[in-house]
Amino acid sequence: MRLPLILSAGLLFSLGMNLPVMSQSTVEVAQIQISSNRKLTLEARRLRFNRNLWNSKNIVNYRYTFSNGCFCIPDARGPVVIEVRNGKTVSVTSVATGQPVSNPEFFRNYNTIPKLFNVIGDAIQRQAANLDVSYNPQYGYPTQINVDYNAQIADEEIYLTIENFQVIR
Repeated sequence: MRLPLILSAGLLFSLGMNLPVMSQSTVEVAQIQISSNRKLTLEARRLRFNRNLWNSKNIVNYRYTFSNGCFCIPDARGPVVIEVRNGKTVSVTSVATGQPVSNPEFFRNYNTIPKLFNVIGDAIQRQAANLDVSYNPQYGYPTQINVDYNAQIADEEIYLTIENFQVIR
């Protein structure tokens, strides 16, 4: 006699835990989607503007400190100093050791400024749930890229930081 009562109480409790999600109206969901689309449209404009600013500077020799705040192995996080000559990556050096990193492949998607712009473009194209980007006002390169592709999934977010940018003569 008690077992059905306990099962019913457990079922009601588990349904109650999902109540906020279940109670969200279609209008609220649509408003969230429209707001997200507007933000992505704004980010697309900002990306175009800053990519054009970067390209107008015609900088092909530079270095920067890069950090990846991912939920990944420490070797893939950095911070590292990335050096680019004639538009191609020539070194990825650990800030902690001053030595070349053991696996530069961890940084291949982030090892030039154009590739960082591509990360932002990909987030816009894939309609990320959240995208926050800061840009350097003088050169246009991104200084901070935060992407959450899906608000309902943990550990797929990207948190990139670009610091200490230097043009190499």
